Amino acid sequence: GWDVAETLSAMANTDGGELVVGIENDGAITGLPHGEDKVRLLMGVPKDRNYVSPPLPCHASQVTTAAGLRLLHFEVDWSPDVHQLADSRYLLRVDDRNSPFAADRIAALKSAKAQGLLERSFPPGARLEDLDLDLVRAQLGAVWPGRSAEDILRHYGLIAQRNDHSVPTLAVLLLFGRDPARWHPRCGIDFVRWEGTERKHGAELNITKRIPVETPLAVLIQKAREAIHPFIRERQQLYDLFFSEKLEYPTFAWQETIVNAVAHRDYSLQGAPIEVWMYDDHMEIRSPGLPPAPVTLEALNRRERVHFSRNPMMVRVLADLNYMRDLGEGIPRIFDEMDRAGCYPPRFEVVGGFVFQVTLRNEPVYDRATLDWLAKFKNVELSGDQKRMLAYAHAHGDRFASREYQSVIKRDIYGASTAIKDMIRKGAARSTGKGSRIYLVQEPLRVHPNMPNELVRLLPVLQRKGALKNADVANTLLVSRPTATRLLNDWVAAHWLNKEGSRRWTSYRPGDRLLMHQSQYASGKSEPDAYRPENDA
Repeated sequence: GWDVAETLSAMANTDGGELVVGIENDGAITGLPHGEDKVRLLMGVPKDRNYVSPPLPCHASQVTTAAGLRLLHFEVDWSPDVHQLADSRYLLRVDDRNSPFAADRIAALKSAKAQGLLERSFPPGARLEDLDLDLVRAQLGAVWPGRSAEDILRHYGLIAQRNDHSVPTLAVLLLFGRDPARWHPRCGIDFVRWEGTERKHGAELNITKRIPVETPLAVLIQKAREAIHPFIRERQQLYDLFFSEKLEYPTFAWQETIVNAVAHRDYSLQGAPIEVWMYDDHMEIRSPGLPPAPVTLEALNRRERVHFSRNPMMVRVLADLNYMRDLGEGIPRIFDEMDRAGCYPPRFEVVGGFVFQVTLRNEPVYDRATLDWLAKFKNVELSGDQKRMLAYAHAHGDRFASREYQSVIKRDIYGASTAIKDMIRKGAARSTGKGSRIYLVQEPLRVHPNMPNELVRLLPVLQRKGALKNADVANTLLVSRPTATRLLNDWVAAHWLNKEGSRRWTSYRPGDRLLMHQSQYASGKSEPDAYRPENDA
């Protein structure tokens, strides 16, 4: 019962959702292993204060598959209340996880939830005839085949039955209205291309193009993409005697930022539209309203997977239209895409007290040679900050100090220490000695085509520690100490490793053959095994 209560309360506290009991995480249908008493207990969980309070807005039903397996289906709606488990925990649904929410921020969460009631309001005088039902069928017909436009809207809770006729919510009037501006005067997107790198006024006004995009929200994002895309420039770069094209902004980064602006703006603020301002060196996406709790600027700038919808009904429709993917996944991916393109990370801030702004810069952080060098670490899961530290160190003798990490990356000593330890654990750096705060960059060791399989398995350990010991071989390969010694001696004889020290201080570092392979890879040579022992002379 607790698993059901946790998931349903987390969904109700976020955007709502569906839970099916009897289907495994991998999609296998196993059915319910419980008897009737247990099934009745599970179906009663959403309304049972012994599990959650207040009771959840949830519909529970039993489903029988063609193979005769029984499932439980729960459909929980977004709730204006904040639901607490009987053990005093508050949970939010982020991606596929139930994440705890700090009790001292419940007041902020309640305030944010109150804003969610706006999209559920019924504007006076609005009728079903104010909706473009053809647009509903065109956009959602494939999602709900065979259903009428009214049935589809009723499924989402976007219309309600009042006095024998259907009444539309504000959400559906903005999503599918014939004239959305009648219900919200500034619900579109205003795109402005500015000349230069800053906004000017008066006689120096530097607007080169202005495109207002005003359509129902169901197609607003696509129309905005089409309007803005021609202004995303391609830059030619000469590389290896060939010109290569590269967009100045990663496509996912700027488009996802616009999706978030439309989905999460505060529609109670009617004095300004969403604005996309493009300059020569950066782009600003400005959305009315502060981030709703529990989303904070600090969490966003730390790349945390946080999610809360100010407009959960709109978000559900936009998700079904494939504008939005896993909830909470978008912001970290924007960081990743900017990192991969060699650009600065996005910046999140509040301007003017009520406008949430995301800034994307198109200047590359690294030159082409540095990007190529960083590509060696593509299989190492490093953050953008860690990559920037590697690039800095590479330009300064392949070494860096803790204080340099603090200064360059703007982290305190504890944040720098944590990041450096992570780099060491992943084999991208190593310490110069016990107690030292000087670190060496360690390029990933490359697998040689003729390398023994056992040694290939030990490369991560060799990468991380800089040297192997007998115990490392024995523990990693699950062999005896004598077998480990024999393998190490074989690899020394084949010049894969060099033996250093004696007795208990014996260690084995990369040998000439392995180092030559690393050198060949770095220089771009493809000769599979140029090392010959006679070259030692």
